[in-house]
Amino acid sequence: MFIINAVLRKKQGKSANRQLHIANKFPAIIYGGKKNPVSIELDRDQIINLHNKFNLYGKICILLINSQENKVKVQAIQFHSFKLQFQHIDFLRV
Repeated sequence: MFIINAVLRKKQGKSANRQLHIANKFPAIIYGGKKNPVSIELDRDQIINLHNKFNLYGKICILLINSQENKVKVQAIQFHSFKLQFQHIDFLRV
């Protein structure tokens, strides 16, 4: 199991997503369980390194958001159509 650092998203929408990608980050979401979905942002470099080492899809990990640990499973990963860049990750609460 590994730890991923995340930050709660303050803005939603197309322009907010563009700003994230410019800042070398990308959006993600945590859903499942009996809690409401939570939108987060992840650092692209950290996720690329973890994905190269562990192949994230289907793995259980710990998301660290504001020093709160959330045990999640990587449910879906979306990549850019022709660039090898992450576009979005869905996490499912475990």
